Amino acid sequence: MENVKIVVRFVDGRIIKGSTQDFSPNKPLFHLYPYDTNISKDGIEIFVKDLKAIFFVRDFEGNAQYKERKQFLEGERPSGRMVQIIFNDGEVLVGTTLGYDPKRPGFFLFPPDSQGNNIRVFAVSKAIRKVQYP
Repeated sequence: MENVKIVVRFVDGRIIKGSTQDFSPNKPLFHLYPYDTNISKDGIEIFVKDLKAIFFVRDFEGNAQYKERKQFLEGERPSGRMVQIIFNDGEVLVGTTLGYDPKRPGFFLFPPDSQGNNIRVFAVSKAIRKVQYP
């Protein structure tokens, strides 16, 4: 399986950047291999219940100067349904989803800006205050 670059954000505010090979939205845990340390060849176990979201990214640095678009451009035909997520900490994300069910551990959100650093986001249901359909 391919290494996927991720930024893991915990509900307590911690952030770890690294890669994973075994994340699955239906599993309670996965292994993270931090990119800036050599912790273990086996990685560290991350429990989804402790997370706010997992950001699947193009690179770990991003571009602080880039202003990410929060809406689809006229004529774009996004897959899924447009949604706005408000996390318990007040952060707001927008994008599309193919399947939101609050009874599931989480769901994938696809940002409207295909040039942004986030490819997709796995939002953890317990960390979400509100989901709206604009």
